[in-house]
This record gives sequence, structure tokens and C-alpha cells, in this order.
Amino acid sequence: MNIFKDGLLKGKRILVTGGGTGLGEVMAEAYAKLGAGVYICGRRASVLDETAKKISDATGAKVKGIACDIRVAEAVEDMIAQIWVDGGALTGLVNNAAGNFISRTKDLSPRGFNAIADIVFRGSFYVTLACGKRWIEAGDKASVISILTTWIWNGGPFTVPSAMSKAGLNIMTKSLATEWGPNGIRLNAIAPGPFPTKGAWERLNPKASNRGETSSTIPMGRVGEMPELANLAVFLMSDGCDYLTGQTIALDGAMHLASGGNFAAMSALGDEDWERIRGEIRSANDKDKAQRAV
Repeated sequence: MNIFKDGLLKGKRILVTGGGTGLGEVMAEAYAKLGAGVYICGRRASVLDETAKKISDATGAKVKGIACDIRVAEAVEDMIAQIWVDGGALTGLVNNAAGNFISRTKDLSPRGFNAIADIVFRGSFYVTLACGKRWIEAGDKASVISILTTWIWNGGPFTVPSAMSKAGLNIMTKSLATEWGPNGIRLNAIAPGPFPTKGAWERLNPKASNRGETSSTIPMGRVGEMPELANLAVFLMSDGCDYLTGQTIALDGAMHLASGGNFAAMSALGDEDWERIRGEIRSANDKDKAQRAV
């Protein structure tokens, strides 16, 4: 449900990383509906092009997909330079690109850790820095939103690479809100609870896990609905909350307050359970790799 007046974001130019699918696509569409020009980036050009066309056809807004591996600082710099040439400075950035999977930490390899940290921690910083230095040099005001998790407050057992990386972005948000505040640049974050998406559910809630994450663990009795996330993302990107900066807002129906909101219950799983989980995650990864190769 749209709760904002038409044209609220007219004149805004917003980049959503990981904007081709899932929560990124939802936010990109919400911005486009309210008049913003939107860029979405990710590694799969075909997915980006398809999503950009779908949103543009539905909203009439300019939506452009740019293939970019944000793990590579030089690729990020090239993408941001391309966007600035294509119509001027961005006014907003959403650090949404992420990767995650459940695993016992003792089973992780350095490569597995870096697969998450390179996207979430390093990649998000690369994009924020590339935009921020341009905004500061030109004296432009802007807003940055990072999509985090509630684990930043109470830890993420069995999701340690993601928890560590997103905790780092939480501190980046607070640090740069202070450092860049005099430049008119705001930084805030959203920590969503369960918002079922295909990518997240296959790697964080496989059938073999028996995690028990149902509406019964959430005080409000349900998982999140996509328009609720989109509405908060619009509010934080709008001009109506210019004094709000350096904050991370939980959007989880009070789940983390009631139960921790993490995967602590999986401590009860044994070796056979974890082997099945690894198999399901490998299957999901293989499907994604096959799609990227098309």
C-alpha cells in the first residue's frame, strides 16, 4: 500500500545495489512509482535489464540496470562515474546487495567467509565512498540507506560472516552520519526481520534446518510484507526527515526483542542435519551459477 503523495521523489536519482531481485527490486519499484530516476546494479545483466524494463513499463520512470561486481573497487568506480555522466549526481544510495548462508562457523573456509564479507562489508563501503567523495566535492546533499539485520545488536550464530559484515556497516552508518553530517549527507539503516524472498529462504531456511521460524516466533504473528519495507525505505529517502541520521531501525514485528531473531536454536542440530543443509545450499548456488551463465 502506497502511503505517500504522488511525485514525492520527483527529481531524485537513486542507486539500489542488488536491485534486480528481492527486496532491492521492491525498493527500486517504490522509488520509481514516486517519480525518482532509479539505477539498479548486480552481477547478472539479463536480470537487471528485465527488472529495469518491468519497473519502467509499470511506472513510466527512468530505470536503468548496470552490471557491476561491487566486490571490485575499480568496477564500482567505473559504475559510479558512468551514472554521474548519465544525468548528474545521485541523490540517494541504497546498500542492499548481500549474500548469506547458514553454516557452523567451524565449517567455514576463508573463501566462504570472504564470499559474504567482500559483498556486504567491502562492496557496500566501496559504493558509499565512491558516491560520498563526489557529493562532498560538489557540495551535494544526499541520503544513504543500508539494509542490515537485527543480528548487529545481539549476534548471529551460524551466520557469522554476515553478522560481522553488517555490524561493520552499522558502525559505518553511525560514523559517517557524524563525519559527513556537515556536508548535508545523511546515513541511516534498516534491520528487517523475516521478509521471505527466494534467495534468502533457500540459503537461510532450507527444509533440512528445522529452524522453526514461523509466525509463532514473531510477536505480531506474521512475517513482513514487502510494501512495509518499501514505505520505510521511501521515508528515509525523502526530504521530510532531513534531521534523521545515524539511526538503524528494526522492522521485524519485535522478533529480536522476543526471541533474539537469530539462528541460536540451530545449536541442537547434528552432523547429519548440517550435511543435508550444505547439500541444499549447494543446490541453490548451482542454480544461480547456471542462470548467470545464460
